[in-house]
Amino acid sequence: MNEVLMKVQDLSKHFTIDTDWFGKPVSVLKAVDEVSFTINKGEAFGLVGESGCGKTTLGKILVNLYSPTSGKLFFEGKELSALNKKQRNSYCKDIQMIFQDPYASLNPRMTIGDIIAEPIIINRLLPMSEVEERVIFLLNCVGLARHQRNRYPHEFSGGQRQRVGIARALAVEPKLIVCDEPVSALDVSIQAQVLNLLDDLKAEFGLTYLFIAHGLNVVKHISDRVGVMYLGKLVEIAPKRELYANPLHPYTQALLSAIPIINPEKKKERIILKGDVPSPINPPAGCRFCSRCFKELEGCKLNAPILKEITPDHWVACHLFD
Repeated sequence: MNEVLMKVQDLSKHFTIDTDWFGKPVSVLKAVDEVSFTINKGEAFGLVGESGCGKTTLGKILVNLYSPTSGKLFFEGKELSALNKKQRNSYCKDIQMIFQDPYASLNPRMTIGDIIAEPIIINRLLPMSEVEERVIFLLNCVGLARHQRNRYPHEFSGGQRQRVGIARALAVEPKLIVCDEPVSALDVSIQAQVLNLLDDLKAEFGLTYLFIAHGLNVVKHISDRVGVMYLGKLVEIAPKRELYANPLHPYTQALLSAIPIINPEKKKERIILKGDVPSPINPPAGCRFCSRCFKELEGCKLNAPILKEITPDHWVACHLFD
């Protein structure tokens, strides 16, 4: 049986857009709305969906950059809201993030050696005399040379800067790394190098990933299980091979149909979704996908579907399977 490292239970994050004269919210953006899933130790859990569906917000909640509006987070069986300050600091060390923009996430006034050393020094993981040796080791792990530690971020290419971001995330020996679209800002040729690097580091250090991405081919390459998110909700979760071979939710089917196929003999019919994504400020009362769904039923507009297990380890939120 797989050991659960992170458990997300009914997690929500709402942002107040506007208030009345008395400070009461009158307009609320529901970025993440009652999301539940687990991440097993040693796996890469992929999270896909359109822009604005709440993927990055969810990742930032896990690394404590956002506080959840409601719901619970459990890490190694411990509820995080029940931890004291010292325990929470330890939790923050165990969960790190690789950001999407490999330049904006690095301090331009610091050398990359100082950038990587900073979390080690702040968390007092090593004596100062051993910090530089650790920095050189981390640079070697991500494919950079020791003499490059004295250079600044603007002296590196996008792929090299992302390697620095990966080294910084590894500096405190985390157990879980949230990868927030780490290759979307890179050239296609460099994407493969960074993905292979992440795969190698996962095996070498026994890491666990939450891998957030737009590209379904990218997620397929690195993930063990995949969750599909739409307008703040998880609509389907399944092992990678099962999801790509047998997608159940109409939204997942539409996403997979958009993947380019080189071989014309295997080309599938493209599913074109009608309409636009509803506003997360005023989402539909029932299924949030029903206004664009090509398999809409009568009850879809009235009742929100519940995520349920249809086959072993394959979960879907759709009235087609009620």
